[in-house]
Amino acid sequence: MAQLSLPLSVYVAFHLVLRASLHVAAVGPAAGSPNPLALLQPYDRMYYSGVRAYFGGEWAKAAELLEKSILTKQSLHRVRRQCHDECEAAGTQGLSNLDSAEGSLWDLWTLDWVQQRAECLRFCVGRSVSPAGQLPVSSDIEYEFGTRNPYNYLQVTYYKLEKLQKAASAAHTYFVANPSHLEMRNNIEKYRRMEGVTEEAFQDREIENEKHWDLYDAAVQYEASSDWRQASEKWKACVNETLRQTEECRVQCEVASQLLPEDRGVGSVDGVFQKAAALSLSLLSCRQFCVTQVATRPGRISAQEDYLPIQLEHLHIAQFKAGDISGAVQTLRSLLLFYPSDKDSLNNLQLYYETLGGDTESQGTPPAQEIVRYVSRSLQEKKLLYFGMENFDLSFTDPDLWTPEDVVPESLRAAWRVEKEKINEKINKGDQEEEVDDSGFFAGGSVPRKGVTITMDDLILNGTNRVALDGVMTEKECDRILQLAAAAASVGDGYRGRRSPHTPHETFEGLTVLRALKLAQEGLVNQSDARLLHELGERARDLLHSYFRSPSGLFVSFTHLVCRSAIAGHQEGRLDLSHPVHVDNCLLEPETKQCWKEPPAFIHRDLSAILYLNDNFDGGELFFTNRDAKTVTAQVKPSCGRLVGFSSGPVNPHGVTAVTSGRRCSLALWFTKEKLYRDMEREEAEALWAANGQSVVKKDEEEAKGGSTTATRNARSQSSNERSRGRGRVTGAKDEL
Repeated sequence: MAQLSLPLSVYVAFHLVLRASLHVAAVGPAAGSPNPLALLQPYDRMYYSGVRAYFGGEWAKAAELLEKSILTKQSLHRVRRQCHDECEAAGTQGLSNLDSAEGSLWDLWTLDWVQQRAECLRFCVGRSVSPAGQLPVSSDIEYEFGTRNPYNYLQVTYYKLEKLQKAASAAHTYFVANPSHLEMRNNIEKYRRMEGVTEEAFQDREIENEKHWDLYDAAVQYEASSDWRQASEKWKACVNETLRQTEECRVQCEVASQLLPEDRGVGSVDGVFQKAAALSLSLLSCRQFCVTQVATRPGRISAQEDYLPIQLEHLHIAQFKAGDISGAVQTLRSLLLFYPSDKDSLNNLQLYYETLGGDTESQGTPPAQEIVRYVSRSLQEKKLLYFGMENFDLSFTDPDLWTPEDVVPESLRAAWRVEKEKINEKINKGDQEEEVDDSGFFAGGSVPRKGVTITMDDLILNGTNRVALDGVMTEKECDRILQLAAAAASVGDGYRGRRSPHTPHETFEGLTVLRALKLAQEGLVNQSDARLLHELGERARDLLHSYFRSPSGLFVSFTHLVCRSAIAGHQEGRLDLSHPVHVDNCLLEPETKQCWKEPPAFIHRDLSAILYLNDNFDGGELFFTNRDAKTVTAQVKPSCGRLVGFSSGPVNPHGVTAVTSGRRCSLALWFTKEKLYRDMEREEAEALWAANGQSVVKKDEEEAKGGSTTATRNARSQSSNERSRGRGRVTGAKDEL
């Protein structure tokens, strides 16, 4: 190929112009298009129409339009994929002449190849999709479909239409991506008990796009049971599916239309070369973003870092333990393409060589070719993107931690190193600094209440910022609140004694302070008992504020009287928990030992507590674990008047063992340092009491002097965070301890 006598920036820009021409030419009507009514229409328009019908109570119309929007989006992706495959060979004759062409002939043959392929894509897509249907959708629509909100509407719509099988399917599909949505969890359990709803209804309708996560979780489970042969098979399938999903995402980037730079808020871009370069670099950025998209679980904002390399690491270990040494060598060589100087990997490779002995053929097994292509292609794209950052003021966030430093231009390396160090530090915290608690609490303060004793501290509970206090309530007070629970909890907050949102083997009842007060006003419960329920929250707050030596004040964020009852006849062979292991203010990922402080987690929670009322039941013990959610570090048996308090962050993963007989009642409390997130229902109750001339025990306003805490976030999710702000889908805060 002849060397072009153009400045490097112009040459690269020309190269990008050609790619941009290929990319944008697919948009627009094709000559001789079929009947426009037969073409795919914009799915965002259908979705908006379906939502309007939903709020208008037109259930049949809403169901039709919402389903059509989902189907159209899926069909649009299939058309793009088919056209990409059909046009793959277009212009290959011109492409084959590039190696022998010189000077301007090279430019002409390149343009010929680009034009033929672009015309093919334009005609192919135009046969099936209307011009409006080819336009990019808004970020709001991307968010709605990304969080599976159409299924949220469909669940209600089908329920109204009495199509319970379809309602259950929509509910399950939505819940997969929104596991903290307790109302939907409760709806699913309700559907399971309804006549005419079969187990087949509870299938994820979006599973085609999430198979790699199912395989990932299955592989982790086989590892946990030391079934290395099955683990090896699942990890291999997971790697292949991850590569397939990534490739599918890249195809969508290539065939889908993209906004011009000025339409993306980039600002004015002058000149044809610059504009085309910006558009084409946007395409490359989209392809790179596929790494993040595929590595993000449904319902999550942040991706799992090093998703593909982590799979390869698990795979080679599983292969080695399953006896497939040759396969382990190939997988480990593939992993070394990402991290060629990693000492642990190099040591493992040497171990595998020694295990193989004289089998030189297996020792020389090369890396998997699909991984070689993956890494090589990614590096080429990164070089162009970093060139764009340096010369075209492009904004690009590298999705990978394994990017070698020499790919980054010298002028950008300082900022790149800082960003990489921040992310590595965040990841390493999960493995190396699990015992560090940055909550600002310091256990060991005084207990300012007569008769209250410290039964268990950090040492006994084997953790950080944990305490169990006895004597917080008297037996008489426990009996009063238990009577209040019996009289009111089943109609307290809507659970009405239905099955627990956490397990089908227990019923669940809840009562808030405001609801207790209103029931008292209706004469259904004693006014003094409702006031005691309120006062217990203040009592717990004062005790824990003093013991944990909080430098700032604490506000009660949520108070919930909760009773869980074992369902007779449903306990035999039970293996689940009353409440699965979780962290109160972040999303725990046990497999990576990371905890993401982002919605739908209750990120404002700083301190958690549970005040027990009884012990005449079996099971129901609170337990703490490490971040793996498996290694139990401490257990606490409930008893009347026992208060357990702990910081709400990732140093304190916890769960509740199954209640196998009897009824377990407790008062669950959460506290926050930020006044913005105080319990407004509680304040409404206080205002009602004050209006009736009754004083309440309340010290928040006098004592709260501290500022706010700001949740730190992964650098890769800033844009998602901006888009999700104010768009939370979790209703209520009832994820009790």
